[in-house]
Amino acid sequence: QVQVVQSGGGLVQAGGSLRLSCTVFGLTFDGDAMGWFRQAPGKEREGISCISWSGGSTYYADSVKGRFTISRDNAKNTLYLQMNSLKPEDTAMYYCATRSFSECSGLRLSYFNYWGQGTQVTVSS
Repeated sequence: QVQVVQSGGGLVQAGGSLRLSCTVFGLTFDGDAMGWFRQAPGKEREGISCISWSGGSTYYADSVKGRFTISRDNAKNTLYLQMNSLKPEDTAMYYCATRSFSECSGLRLSYFNYWGQGTQVTVSS
């Protein structure tokens, strides 16, 4: 049984930072690119970042570019999202997910097969 477990969400003031973590249990990490997505109330889920299996290539949506950094530690089966300079518009439920391919080719939701449970990030003004 595959589990994708997230942690690190919470409430933070605008301008602050959070680091989200995502650990995969029950399935090898080998070969999987991974991504971060978010969904604000009343809006569609959007892809915000992706990282290749090797960590050698990354993708960021324009809305988070320059503020968020995606990374991974394959030895720990863990994905991270460092979020700096947070804004109220970053408030959303954040999800991580795996893709059954080693490279990122956009952030279409259908590319990703195993999903975390989501963690809430709330940024106050």
